[in-house]
Order: sequence, then structure tokens, then C-alpha cells
Amino acid sequence: GFRKERAALEQLRGHRNIVTLYGVFTNHYSANGPSRCLLLELLDISVSELLLHSSNQGCSMWMIQHCARDVLEALAFLHHKGYVHADLKPRNILWSAEEECFKLIDFGLSFKEGNQDVKYIQTDGYRAPEAELQNCLAQAGLQSETECTSAVDLWSLGIVLLEMFSGMKLKHTVQSQEWKTNSSAIIDHIFASEGVVNSAIPAYHLRDLIKSMLHCDQGKRASAEKALCSPFFSIPFAPHIEDLVMLPTPVLRLLNILSDASLQCEEEYEDILEDIREECQKYGPVISLLIPKENPGKGQVFVEYANAGDSKAAQKMLTGKIFDGKFVVATFYPLSAYKRGYLYQNLL
Repeated sequence: GFRKERAALEQLRGHRNIVTLYGVFTNHYSANGPSRCLLLELLDISVSELLLHSSNQGCSMWMIQHCARDVLEALAFLHHKGYVHADLKPRNILWSAEEECFKLIDFGLSFKEGNQDVKYIQTDGYRAPEAELQNCLAQAGLQSETECTSAVDLWSLGIVLLEMFSGMKLKHTVQSQEWKTNSSAIIDHIFASEGVVNSAIPAYHLRDLIKSMLHCDQGKRASAEKALCSPFFSIPFAPHIEDLVMLPTPVLRLLNILSDASLQCEEEYEDILEDIREECQKYGPVISLLIPKENPGKGQVFVEYANAGDSKAAQKMLTGKIFDGKFVVATFYPLSAYKRGYLYQNLL
């Protein structure tokens, strides 16, 4: 797997939604003798952990859209280069705090389309029907008629997005007889269920996108490029406050600090600005600091750090601190939005 993963990552270098390989080294101190290791960029929280936090109520549409777009961009690039990832699942999609996007990791099972060398691909619960069939036949010592293609990755992503929307693990659902006879009805049922937090938003574009990835017939499944053209990606969603707590970025947003009175009085405003800057610089150099006096964002404090490591340390330490008699609430904030001067009005 090491050689294969290294070759794939070297071929796929430079795409922002694929983990970056920095180099290779030998660990001479491992229990089983020297072992070759890949030096990869450090990434943050995985979709698997995000699913744990959102269990039973699903992720926000903003997060689902962000993840879907980032992973589809990675797949479109990968497939264009002739590669199949072959192990797409929530644990292999990680958030990059520095670049503010989701990235695909773990290319240990990946192969060049048409040159599949291992018969057992993908993980239980995210395995496309044709890979399932191939596995069963291989166990019986038989060859499969159909080759697994890049379409297996779209199946896996379809399941991941359905899990993000529903907040449920779907392994048993997709292995059930009902799913095999009528998966479309099950997807409709998930989207119609009352428990789903996203019910206020017309979710049919997402439903149709997911269905286009979950055709049992691989020939009918949407390609990554086609899926990126879905109308789902043209809807402007805003992040929820939970998203801004879960997904680190280099920018912090501090709430519950300033009263309207202190915004009005120039002297008090300058003093508070100085105090906040001093407090925030304990965790790393502050690149910029902004406190809007008008809406949107009135009275919120935005602190831009040089890197996400510093803002993560600051978020941990500042949350729950008492400042001027009030408890501070610290969340992250999308750097891209901050740089454009785009302040979300109110976050749920």
C-alpha cells in the first residue's frame, strides 16, 4: 500500500482538495523494524467526527454543500488523471483549517482505472454494488465480469452526503433488502422525515444530487464533473454557529463583549480595542482586528491570526472568559468571508 499511495499522491500533487505529500522518511524505531512513512500535511477534524457531533439531527446545508463541492472537485481531478480513490468514507475527508476546505486523504487502495490490483476495495457501508459483487466473487475464487470504475467513488460520496443530511449511520440501511429493491423511496423518506433539522430549506436539489450518485447501475451514475453542475451548488447557504465552532480557521469571532454604549463612546471603544488586542496577542501575532459599529456584525469582534494553530489556542482559552462582566463566546469565522468584508448577519 505504501508504494501505491506514494505514487498516487505524487501524481495528484497540487490540488487544493487532496492532501499534500511533503516527503518520505524511514522510521528506524518501529517495533517491526524500519518502516517507510509518508510525511503529509497536518489536517484537522474529519467528517466522521463532525457526524458524531451532529448525530440524529444532521449537518447544516452550508456544511454539506461545502463538503460535497470540495470532494467532487477532488474526484473530478482524480478521475481526470485516471485514478479511482476506492476508499471514500467520512474518516477519509478532513478539514484543512489553513485553507478552509475539505481534503481527501488515504490513497492506500487507489488504483489506475483499468488496472485494479486488489479485489477488495472500499469500506463496508460505503461500497458500491459492483464492488460488493466483485468482493463476493473474489471470495468464491471467481472473476467478476464488470470492472470497477471511478463510479465507485461517487456511490461512496452519495452515502456520505446522505449520512451528513440525516445524521444517521446508514450501513444497515444500504445493506437491507428494501434498499436493494427501492433505494429511491428510502432516500425520499429520509428527506421527508420530520426529525431532519434542514426541513425549513428546500432540500430537493440535494436529494436529486444524492440520487444521481446512488444509481445501482454504474453506467447511469453521475460523474463528478456532472454532479458539480447541480443546482444545489448555486444556493447561498450561511454557516450555523455550530459549524463555526467545529471548523477551525485563522479568524476568531468573539461575541457578547461589547455593549451598544461602549460602541458609541469613542474613548471607551479605543480602550476596549486595546484590551482585546493585548489579550488576543497572548496566543500569537494578530494580523488584523475588526469591530464593526454598524450591522451586520455590530459589536462582534473579529480577530485574524497568522495561522489556525494560534486561533485554535485562543478559541480554547477565550471561551467562557469573563470580559467586562460578561462571558465571552468565541467561534471561528471563514477567512474568505472576512477578507471580502462579508459578515453574516445572524447565525442560527
